Amino acid sequence: MPDVTRVVVVDDQPTIRLGLRMILDHEPDLEVVGEAGDGAAAVDVVRATRPDVVLLDIRMPGVDGIEATRRIRTDPALADVHVVVLTTFDDEEYVTGALRAGAHAFLLKDADPAALVEAVHRVRAGGQVLDPKVTGVVIEQWLAAGTAAPATGCETTAALVETLTQRERDVLLAVARGGTNQEVADALGVGEATVKAHVHALLRKLRCTTRTQLVVVAYESGLVTVGG
Repeated sequence: MPDVTRVVVVDDQPTIRLGLRMILDHEPDLEVVGEAGDGAAAVDVVRATRPDVVLLDIRMPGVDGIEATRRIRTDPALADVHVVVLTTFDDEEYVTGALRAGAHAFLLKDADPAALVEAVHRVRAGGQVLDPKVTGVVIEQWLAAGTAAPATGCETTAALVETLTQRERDVLLAVARGGTNQEVADALGVGEATVKAHVHALLRKLRCTTRTQLVVVAYESGLVTVGG
């Protein structure tokens, strides 16, 4: 039996939830263990089922995806739950809010089934998913704002990145390029446990809560450039 990734699907439109469920349940190593139509119900379902991944619509009536993400990510009992926000082209502000709240990834709602399945697997494996169609727009928006308090909630200054060791910078760069822990380990010629230790150190030093926020650090510090 394959290692099964347990997923909760959240969207206020029943037809979209049905479509997502059909795509995911078709995979032998994915299982939809719950669904919800709004953010408040989503948090309850996640607490009841403890999934590996939540696919969460960002715009919903009542409690939206941003607030639901915040509630999930601030609950110590749900520390192992990965949140993938489902978004559209005109949701840049919402995506920014979701990343502030601690979302691990965002994916366009019109992504093809293969991309959706890959996103679930990648997030479960410790990677992140920043859809290339909207990543550049979001990052450029943050950089253009030039605010003293970065949108990610991290203290993302070039000076802070300069405090990293060379190996930590290498790991940060590989993470920013979308690598899972194992892919980063293979690229750098080290063990996966070593990569995990470096990632934990990066989160602490850069005062971030998710790997996705580390990606934003890499962009804001100039370590990685949009399109580079």
